[in-house]
Amino acid sequence: MNRKLSRGAKALTLAALVAALSGCGLPRSGPNKSEIFKGSVLKEGDAYIVSVNPRVTRITSVAPAFGFNASFLNAGVVGSDQIAAGDSLGLTIFENVKDDPLLGNTGQRVSSLTEIQVDGQGFIFVPYAGRIKAAGQTPDGLRQAITRKLDTQTPDPQVTVQRLAGDGATVTISGFAGAQGILPIERPTRTLTAMIAAAGGVTIEPAVALVRVTRGSHSGKVWLEDLYANPALDIALRPGDKITIERDTRAFTALGATGSQSRVPFETQTLSAIEAIATVGGLSTGTADPTGVFVFRNEPAELANAVLGRNDLTGDQRFVYVLDLTQPTGMFEARDFLIRDGDTVYVTEAPFVQWNKTLSAITGTAGAAGTLSSAGG
Repeated sequence: MNRKLSRGAKALTLAALVAALSGCGLPRSGPNKSEIFKGSVLKEGDAYIVSVNPRVTRITSVAPAFGFNASFLNAGVVGSDQIAAGDSLGLTIFENVKDDPLLGNTGQRVSSLTEIQVDGQGFIFVPYAGRIKAAGQTPDGLRQAITRKLDTQTPDPQVTVQRLAGDGATVTISGFAGAQGILPIERPTRTLTAMIAAAGGVTIEPAVALVRVTRGSHSGKVWLEDLYANPALDIALRPGDKITIERDTRAFTALGATGSQSRVPFETQTLSAIEAIATVGGLSTGTADPTGVFVFRNEPAELANAVLGRNDLTGDQRFVYVLDLTQPTGMFEARDFLIRDGDTVYVTEAPFVQWNKTLSAITGTAGAAGTLSSAGG
């Protein structure tokens, strides 16, 4: 009789333990599938829960679109010998006289004027020729202008003009460039790709490099890989352009039963759900539920209406996209569905994981209780 009572007491104790553990909850990586689905607007929640299919993938496949506007694309290449304010020039003047040259000493027929800088208004000063507009002219055009000025004062002057390296026609390059600083626009570096090459390329992975060009109040940027792949994007530079090599700042968050849980930067222009999972070490083989892969995202109203087939939504909407990797096309859907900046990729735990945790807790608690009972006896 005592043995029967003892077994009944043990059964009651075990039942009490199960109830207690069920009430207090066990440690886990996050909500389970049923808890997520309870947040659906269909159940008075605040998120739209949508299963991923080819139509949804097509509508939501939005990648950042970068490029240059028409003012950048239509600008022609600056003449490599065009003079700009701030440039330095070298002048050589040959006079056709021996005894009393205009510029040189007696017997000196050649006069050299080196390092003449074009002022901020674009002018230079040449003795006996006066102030002459240089900016916007080619060296040959300026040569003719100086010759005309001197021709009335010295017979048949011969003038040469050389554009030296100066700080007039220059661009500024910064960011993740091989060499940062102010570089001159010269014959080999009149386009964007040539200037980047002259600066030593980039110091980050090309796949995550963005090239921004600021010209006055206008700015545009392109992926470095697109710049090299599409010659039409290789814009002509202008004096004063600012070139900045930037790193892609997009990232997603991985949580739940994945190889690691962290904020993960994008490593390519586009990133699929399957690539995002692989980036963090894949699904945890011991705990993950492949039927419960979720992508949490705030969708703009335009896309939200398109996905749901309606037109009355305004403002950003909370969406939860569901991927079931066990379906016949599940892996293909995950391969095609694009992750966007700010997304949260969450993988639920398999149901048996909680059972194992419950059983472990029960057996551990029961064992502890048995030890205490033996000690008390």
